[in-house]
Amino acid sequence: MEKSFKLAVQYATNNTEIPTRPQFRRWVKAALMQDAEIVLRLVDESEGRELNRQFRHKDYATNVLTFVYNDTQPLMGDIVLCAPVVGKEAQQQHKNLLAHYAHLTVHGVLHLQGYDHIEDAEAVVMEQLETQILARLGYADPYQEHDNAIPPQ
Repeated sequence: MEKSFKLAVQYATNNTEIPTRPQFRRWVKAALMQDAEIVLRLVDESEGRELNRQFRHKDYATNVLTFVYNDTQPLMGDIVLCAPVVGKEAQQQHKNLLAHYAHLTVHGVLHLQGYDHIEDAEAVVMEQLETQILARLGYADPYQEHDNAIPPQ
């Protein structure tokens, strides 16, 4: 049975090289295993840094933050992507920007569903799942070095 989900995408960034709502919707849908209501917010570095400082006590902007508000059906939470950080990482790691956004979106959705990577065994499970989901979407393994051709939209 297909999972039902509501997705709100908020663009709170001046960055223009960011995915569209339909792209985010496709990536979220691919990673969801349960009904959910999700807000996905794209932010600039100042908001990303403030959120990371306030909720994780780390004074820097990070690529993705996940906030779970309800872990029962339907799952409810927010995913925050920091556009400048995602862009810098893609460039530094020689990754296609859309592929990197797809990976981090899938990563955030898995966090919402209780997956984590603090322990090595958890990280292996989460990374394998990310890789499988991204492969179904037509993207290369984000944990391998490779030429990252322009993936499907």
